[in-house]
Amino acid sequence: MSIEIVDEKTEVSGAKIGIVVSRWNSSITEKMLNGALNALKGNGIKEEEILVVRCPGSFEIPLSAQHILEHSEVEGVIALGVVIRGGTPHFEYVCDAVTQGVLELNLKYQKPVAFGVLTTDDVKQALDRAGEKGNKGGEAALALLEMINIKRNLSSK
Repeated sequence: MSIEIVDEKTEVSGAKIGIVVSRWNSSITEKMLNGALNALKGNGIKEEEILVVRCPGSFEIPLSAQHILEHSEVEGVIALGVVIRGGTPHFEYVCDAVTQGVLELNLKYQKPVAFGVLTTDDVKQALDRAGEKGNKGGEAALALLEMINIKRNLSSK
């Protein structure tokens, strides 16, 4: 039996990346977008290799990401949004729909769609995750780069 380890180093030069970001809760999603852009640029992705598309809200993220995957040459997409719990079941419906939609895109297009959608109880939790205590946009970008690297490494076998 032979064991092979796929290189963990993220080497994604030349990768074209799509980012879909929700305008709803933009004071938070723009911080996440900045975190994602900084992470991409810090890993050698050039500005001209990044396509940013804004959509109305988190519910619209899967369709917007699908449009990016179908109409551009990206190797993957970062999905950024925020859903904050309120007093109605709306929170659960939106969270379920976005999660399922992103999962289905990963499988249908066989390209990574990184899940950077915050699902929080309140605005403070969202702000903490958008920069004050880490940036989930940057984390989603790094996850996407790692998934692109995995695909590239396995495709070259």
